Amino acid sequence: MKMRERVGLNLQNLRRARGLSQEALALMAEIDRTYVGKIENGKYSVSVDVLEQLSKALDIDTIEFFRPR
Repeated sequence: MKMRERVGLNLQNLRRARGLSQEALALMAEIDRTYVGKIENGKYSVSVDVLEQLSKALDIDTIEFFRPR
C-alpha cells in the first residue's frame, strides 16, 4: 500500500469514528471539502501543513495518519 493510500484510509477511519462528514471536517480544518475526499481516496498527496490542520481538527497526533491499521 502506498503511503498516501494509508494516510487517506486512516483519515477516513478517524473522521468516521468521530461521526464527521467530509464537509464538517473540512470546515474545522479550514480546507476545501473536495480536497478531503481526494486525500481519503488516495488521489492527492497531502502536505505536512494540511496534515497538521487535519490533526488539530480531529484532536489527534499527526502520527495517527501513518499507523498501519
